[in-house]
Amino acid sequence: MRCNPSLLLLSGCLLSVPLHAQDKPASPETDTASSKAFVIDLYVDTKTKQIYSEPGEGRVRMGSFEKVSDQKPALVPAAGEAALPSTSKAGEAITTAPAPAPKPQGMGYANWKSPDPFKWNLNPDGSQYLKFGFLNQVWLRHEENNPGSQVLGHPVTDTQDIGLRRTRFVLQGQLTDRVYFYTQYGMNNFNFLTQDASTQHSGVDTPVGNRKIQAFFHDAFGELRLTQGHQVIVGGGLVMANGVSRFSSPSVSTIMTMDIPLFAQFTADRTDIFNRSLSVYLRGQIGKFNYRFTASDPFPINTSGTGFETISPTMAQFSREGHHKRYQGFYAINFWDTEPMTNPYWQGTYLGKKSILNLEGGFITQKGATWTGNPILNASGAEIGETNVRFHDMTIWSVALYLDAPIDKVKETAISAYVGYFDTNYGQNYLRMNGIGMAPSTGGTAPFATGGNAFPMFGTGKLWYGQIGYLMPKDLLGGNNGQLMPYFSWVSADYQALHNQVNVFNVGINWLIKGHNSKITMDYQNRPIFGNDGNKIGNRGQYVLQYQIAF
Repeated sequence: MRCNPSLLLLSGCLLSVPLHAQDKPASPETDTASSKAFVIDLYVDTKTKQIYSEPGEGRVRMGSFEKVSDQKPALVPAAGEAALPSTSKAGEAITTAPAPAPKPQGMGYANWKSPDPFKWNLNPDGSQYLKFGFLNQVWLRHEENNPGSQVLGHPVTDTQDIGLRRTRFVLQGQLTDRVYFYTQYGMNNFNFLTQDASTQHSGVDTPVGNRKIQAFFHDAFGELRLTQGHQVIVGGGLVMANGVSRFSSPSVSTIMTMDIPLFAQFTADRTDIFNRSLSVYLRGQIGKFNYRFTASDPFPINTSGTGFETISPTMAQFSREGHHKRYQGFYAINFWDTEPMTNPYWQGTYLGKKSILNLEGGFITQKGATWTGNPILNASGAEIGETNVRFHDMTIWSVALYLDAPIDKVKETAISAYVGYFDTNYGQNYLRMNGIGMAPSTGGTAPFATGGNAFPMFGTGKLWYGQIGYLMPKDLLGGNNGQLMPYFSWVSADYQALHNQVNVFNVGINWLIKGHNSKITMDYQNRPIFGNDGNKIGNRGQYVLQYQIAF
């Protein structure tokens, strides 16, 4: 076959047309329009760190990215000004600064210089440091008070108040690879009735309290790591290294529900300081097994700041005589990820950042913790002695399952759930009335028909506790506006001293504006009320709006 030179030349010209068209730069207008229309979502594989343009298993969304033109924009002269030349006198091209990127928006946007600006590193890799922390929880509350409630001598049914549930300052530090310390100072349950301003009210405005003595040291402890890792850590001081349950030593700023299940702080403000005791402890993580054993020197109830309870022949109370050490332990088997070992506090929810599935259990025991007996009364009815005294050991144990894990890493959804069984033996018919947070009012009559928002929270018996929550998709509220996390919790207790079951439930929703650093919680609680004969007589509700700042 003969080759025709004219045909070859024509073919070459035709082929060159599309090639030349692809290499030809687009006009600025065309390129700008196309860049605005071209937006891509990118995803990073959490294990390989590779970047993909499509979602998939193990991939987390990085964000949306827009095509930026390589063409430098031409300068547009202002009205009445001459256009600038395209080159300088030296023949160099004139360059213009790129337009600044739009500033991110949203309720949760923060432009911190570092991931943790409140941490001061003592060494190059940040493993040794000092860190400052702060927690403030503000409450706005509407309370349906128990029958017989009063505020400064006036009977009330419903009340509204503003208060500080917790206000704390924290200073902690990893001074060496093996030396750690933690201190916490602050106050709790501060409102207009602080320091029991109305408990002795007799119809006149007599000052009986002091609202300026609320703050105190909650924690002051140190730890020494005995091994290279976290296998064996010994610590001591004023500390909440408690046993029984993860809610006995909670990180209150990271909990999922608005407040903790207080029944799990079994000696709170009776023989401890807001659930802290002078203690020595041993804790550690060996493989997938986490353990803790603590020996505490409990405070006498005589220094609890509350009035003495008259000894009863049928209902145990914390004893005002004798002194014995308290021993407790907590153990967890981690089926998936292990949990941080920074200090003895347990995280509430990791918001999908970790995959946790634990089988947990623990105990607490103290010899002669409570007593029963007959009071010896003087002519005015005050107790001046006791007869037929019997002492009772306190023994409490629990077993539980805890789940906290991501569901969809692309949408950043997660689940958090807990269910636990508790066997609580304080002694014969022990029962303690207590409310959540600040007292909204006072009044009522002992032992069971107390005022305010109190209900049978602690007691000898058996109880179940559970909670569940769902972290909703991150893009539900738009960019940098945080996430929503609705939850539900319940307590069901069968106490010896009562004739009916105690059932308390809470339902609420968190708006995690910036994780746990800034969150708003709306919570409703429904609780039972009892008469002094031990029978249930009704229910009451509590509505709380809480705003938390924590770092």
